[in-house]
Amino acid sequence: MNNIVITGAAGFIGSNLAYLVSERYPTARIYLLDSLTYAGNMENIAPLLRDDRITFHKIDIADPKVVSEFFNKNSIEYLFHLAAESHVDRSIHSAAEFVTTNVLGTQNLLDAARHSKVKRFIHISTDEVYGALGATGKFHETTPLDPTSPYAASKASSDLLVLAAAKTHGFDALVTRCTNNYGPYQFPEKLIPLFITNALEDKALPVYGDGQQIRHWVYVKDHCEALILVAEKGITGEVYNIGGPEESELANLTVTTEILRVLNKPISLIKRVEDRLAHDRRYCVDISKISNDLGWTPKVDFPKGLELTVNWYLENQDWWTKIKSGEYLDFYQKHYGKSL
Repeated sequence: MNNIVITGAAGFIGSNLAYLVSERYPTARIYLLDSLTYAGNMENIAPLLRDDRITFHKIDIADPKVVSEFFNKNSIEYLFHLAAESHVDRSIHSAAEFVTTNVLGTQNLLDAARHSKVKRFIHISTDEVYGALGATGKFHETTPLDPTSPYAASKASSDLLVLAAAKTHGFDALVTRCTNNYGPYQFPEKLIPLFITNALEDKALPVYGDGQQIRHWVYVKDHCEALILVAEKGITGEVYNIGGPEESELANLTVTTEILRVLNKPISLIKRVEDRLAHDRRYCVDISKISNDLGWTPKVDFPKGLELTVNWYLENQDWWTKIKSGEYLDFYQKHYGKSL
């Protein structure tokens, strides 16, 4: 692959993907795009920008003129689209930004990419577009979409736009749908980094409801390996589910207690809070398609991945303490009347 764009590159998954792509393709020209909203952090990608073949471009994908100008000026072959508003809690309080970025922004990228003849468009989505599962079963790529939150609805909409571009225009586009990620550089509003950093500060770990909401966890670097494989070998117009090992399907309360165990912190830090509106009970994806067709399987089990993640937050306290004292804190104090 050459001339690669990563949108949302200063965010969590985007920055991890950027590092892996730069290692995997040492001669490729790489363009890192991000609008630097609250979850975008230039510190995440600063080391990459020492390489002359890697450049950063502050671009809001919701602005069609700016997006078009970028693609007209640069010859792009592969585009990994990760830019998105992604926090369910925020979407519940205000959905408009999610529609603007996730739906309109994706269509702007599709238009510009098609017109400039981008070779392949990889759209990174979420298993939340499927809705919720009962106690058994898994999401398959053919499972009907049934999003619960405004966030999930906006991602489902963007998925359909990408697949429509493949069907209507013959555009080389694919969709991936991943389970919950964790690992380095994750913004501390999500469960695992929030609970790690709160525990390190001896603050409460707010567990929604009974804590038995089940998620299927995948270490972010495993996810990024899968994305590269889909870009290289995936079939146009197809959807690929990406998830962690079987044993990484865990209840939120189990994850919480494991974090406290690793950090040698007391269970008393757990604080039960009112459950989130329309909180999906369980997610789990079937990964047999990407495993059988492309040869991908996750390599990092949850205990090892959590250890790596905890160590990263221990070693990078300057990174997250700055984040938790800014807009992040203002949001939670405004909507929940407490600092998390």
